[in-house]
Amino acid sequence: MMDKEKRLLKATAVILAAGVGKRMGMGVSKQYLTMGKKPILVHTLEKFEKASLISDVIIVVSEEDVSYVKEEICGKHKLAKVTKVAIGGKERQDSVRKGLQCLDGDTDIVMTHDGVRPFISPEYIDLLIRNVSEKGAITLGVPVKDTIKSIGYDGCITNTLDRSSLWLTQTPQVFLRHIICDAHEHAHQEGIYETDDAALVERMGVPVVMMQGSSQNIKITTPEDLDMGTYILKQRSNKMKIGIGYDSHRLVKGRALIIGGVEIPNDLGLLGHSDADVLLHAICDAILGALGDGDIGRHFPDTDMTYKDISSLKLLQMVKERAAVQGFSVGNVDATVIVDKPKLRSYITKMILNISQILEIDPSMVNIKATTNEGMGFVGRNEGIAVFSVVSLEEGMKCK
Repeated sequence: MMDKEKRLLKATAVILAAGVGKRMGMGVSKQYLTMGKKPILVHTLEKFEKASLISDVIIVVSEEDVSYVKEEICGKHKLAKVTKVAIGGKERQDSVRKGLQCLDGDTDIVMTHDGVRPFISPEYIDLLIRNVSEKGAITLGVPVKDTIKSIGYDGCITNTLDRSSLWLTQTPQVFLRHIICDAHEHAHQEGIYETDDAALVERMGVPVVMMQGSSQNIKITTPEDLDMGTYILKQRSNKMKIGIGYDSHRLVKGRALIIGGVEIPNDLGLLGHSDADVLLHAICDAILGALGDGDIGRHFPDTDMTYKDISSLKLLQMVKERAAVQGFSVGNVDATVIVDKPKLRSYITKMILNISQILEIDPSMVNIKATTNEGMGFVGRNEGIAVFSVVSLEEGMKCK
């Protein structure tokens, strides 16, 4: 019964985005800086869109940013839960109060959150809301890891604090509506300012529960924070795809033997419409396979004279560009060339350099192996050469 009652409570998020970000020193308010192709504020708001227990969102911004936020942030990114955009005050506490004044009459739970903390998860948001009915007031935080010292006006240490009971406070902070509204009203009447909402609630003698959050729930206020945020975003959004490629070509007289872009002296060469580079064809197919984009036979058919005798290095370049259009780059390549004659050991280094140069990856990310078929099958009879290849693709990653 209790779980059902909790789910029925209406929870509203008040997102604070009225700051000017002087510490960032970039001439643009920090919440609107781009991180991973989206403004930081959008990353934050998307977490609340996905949180199942958040009913609606109020954003508090500076007066000159209201139109921009409505059109370029909420409208462009389809943030349906944002129902109101309020004008903030001079201090953070003033902005929270402005947001509280915009609450609907049926709101039961209020969650406050910094617009420049984009790495809060929807799961944490819902967890806080599920627990606030019983606790009344909860904040996220993380235990202090470093030794904390107090210093005097002269810069000298005056005291070393016991870190065992010290926590770094984060947002979101969540409260039953009457608790947070009463706390802000009392502070306003008494002219008291604190740096977070939990401190105002504490002043009223209401216990605030500290729930452990994540060290990645950083507040982006400096260029160094932005660098860290970009790294975290890249780690979280990095998606990998794997593709397998196979190719084989017949050995015939009168053709050059080209493998991995290297011409190898031999009595027989590989037969094909292009230069028949069996290794590069297998790698191309592996990339296309990872993309779910067919195979080289579909993209470079032997009925098209454009590709007659073309270097397969050019085909590999074109396949790499197809991957780039879809937002992927090659992470690594592993291939096995199955050939009895000739021996390839002395040519493999050059093959690796050719492939890594085209794919714009470090040579250490390309591995080429050669093995025989122990005299069995068409390879063992020296009728042809076959290659198996595996390729990984990474989304949003830059080459070299």
